[in-house]
Parts: sequence; structure tokens; C-alpha cells
Amino acid sequence: MNNCKIFVDGSSGTTGLRIADRLAGREEFTLLTIPEADRKDVHARAAVINQSDLSFLCLPDAAAREVLPLVDPAVRILDTSTAHRTAPGWLYGLPELHGTRDALPAATRVAVPGCYATGMIVLVAPLVRMGLLPKDYPVTCHGLSGYSGAGKSGIAQYRDPGRDIAFESPRPYGLTLSHKHLPEMQAVCGLSTTPVFCPIVDDYYAGMEVTVPLHLPLVGRSARELAGALQDYYRDEPVICVHPLNEAPAFLPANTLAGRDSLDIYTTVSPDGERMLLISVLDNLGKGSSGAAIQCMNLMLGLPETAGLAL
Repeated sequence: MNNCKIFVDGSSGTTGLRIADRLAGREEFTLLTIPEADRKDVHARAAVINQSDLSFLCLPDAAAREVLPLVDPAVRILDTSTAHRTAPGWLYGLPELHGTRDALPAATRVAVPGCYATGMIVLVAPLVRMGLLPKDYPVTCHGLSGYSGAGKSGIAQYRDPGRDIAFESPRPYGLTLSHKHLPEMQAVCGLSTTPVFCPIVDDYYAGMEVTVPLHLPLVGRSARELAGALQDYYRDEPVICVHPLNEAPAFLPANTLAGRDSLDIYTTVSPDGERMLLISVLDNLGKGSSGAAIQCMNLMLGLPETAGLAL
């Protein structure tokens, strides 16, 4: 699609800025802009969105919801906020889930997945869909992220020369077991119970590692069967690589894929064959946000899926 008019609503934020930077060098797009004074005017924003062929909403949830009633239904929307990830009429933009890639070319409302959610869903959803992991399995998930996922204010805290010593340490949060990604984690994976999710932010800029432990006697399947199923499910995917069972390195840095838009999956099993660990590694700013948005946009517009991605 040549000379496609694109607008990034919220291009001053971390995700929006990265999307705008990625698009700036692509000749097939014309990027629409809005005057600085109008950035918080919902009617001014809607007017620019309605001039576009496709717009990215890189906004807080409330602002994303506020502008949608003013948007022409014909304008294609990619929303990077949490607002519409489980909303009726919205396609969940994870192309690797079977059926999603085929639906994207006709989709007009696409919700870009959350970063932690992406890391967890790619591990769990295929196993549930294939009937290999029970829907009522008590899923536990831990996620470790760089501080870039904390937004402008969080990044400023970490980069403050006078910061508290606490910022030098990993900091678990969401300790009441409530997190904005939980609804999509449960819904997209098809789980009957809400997962236990423990997010952690640490003193490095970008990169994410998500782990899901399994008690195999409760699952009723072997580690080799589950690992092989994940390899088969993602075998031809250009963005996701599944490594063979027990071929994870002794130490697996969470920033391994920082600066890239790919995602790696590792699986390990205990010597007694009763405990298994599913691991995903990605960049929270790449496949976890802006890279995922670009991948969806390419598919929506009939462009090569990996155009503009760093793999």
C-alpha cells in the first residue's frame, strides 16, 4: 500500500515515539502530525485520526476510550493501551496465535498485546488450545522487565543521579496480585481461573524474561511432549524461535533480545521429569510493544510481515 496516511496519537510517549521513528524512514507512508497545543484536545486528535488510513493510539486507557466514539469506523486503529484488549469487536494482535494472522488484513480495530502478556501467552495459549494444558491448571507466571516499561516518570526515577539505593535492586510490584495485563492473560489463554502473576522491574533499560513453572503430574503430559508441541506450533514463525528442550544456557539474561523484535522460547525439565519451566525472552519495547504494533500494521496493510523489524 503506497502513500498510506498514518497518524501516531501519543507520539511523545515511549511506545509512540518508537513507532513514529520506525515509520519515518519508510517511503510507503505519509505521517500525519498534530500541533503541540492540540495534543490533549480530543476533537483535534479525532480530526487528524479521521484524515488517516490507519492510526496508532499510544495513549493512557482513558484517552484511548475517549477518542474512539469520534473516529470514523472506516479508519483502521491499532491501540497499544490496555483499554480494548478484551473488548468485543477488537482483534487481539498476536499474529502467532493461529487464526490471527489471517484475520488481520480485514481487521479495523486491533489491540496490541501487553509486553508481559505476550511473554506469558506465547507459552500457555497454544498448550491450552491443543488440549495439552488443562484450562483449570493453576498457572503461575513471573516476569522480569527493564525499567523502560515504567514510562517517562519511571525512567526518570531510574536515571536520576540522586536516586534512592532501592532502585539498584530488583523490585517486585503488584504484590496484591492485581495487574492490568491479567484480564488478557486469562482471556486469550482460555484459562478458567486468574493466573498468579508476579512482575519485577530491575535496573537495566530494556528486555524482558517471563517464566511459567509447571508441575507435570498435574498437567498429565511429559516435558518432551509439551516442548515438542511448542516447537511444532511456532515452527514457521518469522519472529518466534523455540529452542529444543533443556538447551537453555546456564544463565539467561533478561536483556538478551534488547533492541530486537524477535522472541525466544526455552523449555527446561528437572532431572526427575516432574517439574518444567517455560521461558520466553523478548524486548518489552520490541515484540512487547512497538515491534508488535509494526508487525500487525504490516499484516493489516498487506505489506511484508517483518518490514521495519529488527530480527
